[in-house]
Parts: sequence; structure tokens; C-alpha cells
Amino acid sequence: MPELYDDIRIPEATRIQNELRSKLDVAERDLHIQTIAGADISLNLYSTTIYAGIIMLSFPTLQPLACSLVKAETHFPYVPGYLAFREVPALVQAWERMPVKPGLLVVDGHGIAHPRRMGIAAHFGTLTGQPSMGCAKKILFGKFMEPGPMRGDHSPVMDGSETIAWAYRSKNNTLPVFVSPGHGLGMQNSLDIIRLCTGKYRLPEPTRLAHEMVNRFRRGEMEEGLHVLS
Repeated sequence: MPELYDDIRIPEATRIQNELRSKLDVAERDLHIQTIAGADISLNLYSTTIYAGIIMLSFPTLQPLACSLVKAETHFPYVPGYLAFREVPALVQAWERMPVKPGLLVVDGHGIAHPRRMGIAAHFGTLTGQPSMGCAKKILFGKFMEPGPMRGDHSPVMDGSETIAWAYRSKNNTLPVFVSPGHGLGMQNSLDIIRLCTGKYRLPEPTRLAHEMVNRFRRGEMEEGLHVLS
């Protein structure tokens, strides 16, 4: 899996994105989840070494249960709009090592808020079948009006007449995060979930905790593999 995309070029990557896009399912549905996970990737811009992690939490109490950490190599070049080809293989490795899969995965990145609707959460979700959504710190694609200043305020991110994400104020008077479905849930579903995952921090708990964990792993404070946390 680490070498999944190492030998392909951009035209082939575009073809793969379009093929995966045909599998996207972003219909609204009733969600009955008992676990939620956060996923994060750490790497330098042009580095070949990737640190990936997924942390499983109870839902809606958001208590850490387990995590999976992977160090991998990538040789796919850094190209904006195609970052999933660098990051998804390592994330899939971490996901495959988890014996129990989460009801939903929140990825630090975009879902369908992408020029070809294939941000990392959408790419990962359609590739694995895992219900997924993205929560990104910066906008990648689309236009939006600034939401109100208070936590919970939100506004749609638009591509023409299509809503592709939400600009969501997760903390009073801070920059919004950008929330979009990846696969296996709808636009309103993604907004409802992120509301239940944000507390006193700007980042929602699943990706905030994943980020902390991956940074500890990168610093050598945690070892590669599966860890039980509860």
C-alpha cells in the first residue's frame, strides 16, 4: 500500500480521481454511530517520510479508545490538488491495522470541497468504503461569505450554485474551519457531526487529538503500531 501511487503521473492521477468521484455517496442519512475517529498526517512539504495516525473515540462522549500509527514513504510529487496521492496510502495502512473500524472518520483535510470533489477525505472514503468527512483549517476551493463571529455560526462554501462545504465557526471570534462530507454521509450530516465534536478548541476533538498523537509519534514519544488507550 505505501507504494500504491508512487509510479503514476498526473494524467493518471486525474483519471483515478474521476473514477473515484463516480463512486461518491454524499446523500443525507440517519447516522447512528457509537465511535468516531480522527485522522492526521505529518510530513514536510517535499519530504518522502510520512507519519500517519488514526485515533478512535467513543461517540458522543469523545473519550479516546485506541490509536493506530504508521511511518511510511511516498515518492508521489507534491502537486496542489493531488495531495491525497501522497497521504492516503499511509492513512490506509493505519486504518487497516485497526481491528474495529469507526462509525465515521474525520480527516484533517477536505472532503468534496475540491476542484474534482476528491479531497483526502473523499479519496480515502471512496477507496475504502469508510464513511468519512473532512475538516480543514484553510479553504482550498470555492467561495463563501464570512460566517457570524460566534461558535456555531456557519455559511455555505459554493462552487457556482453547488454547496460543497461549510465555513463553520467552531470557537468564538476565531477563524472558521471548513467542513465537507467525504463519503457515506451528506452535507447536513457533516455539519451536525462537527457541532457535536467541537469544544473549547478551534479544531474538533477527533482531528485535534489525532494531530497531537501524530506529533508525539514524530518526536519519538510513541511507537508505531496499534495502541489501546482506554
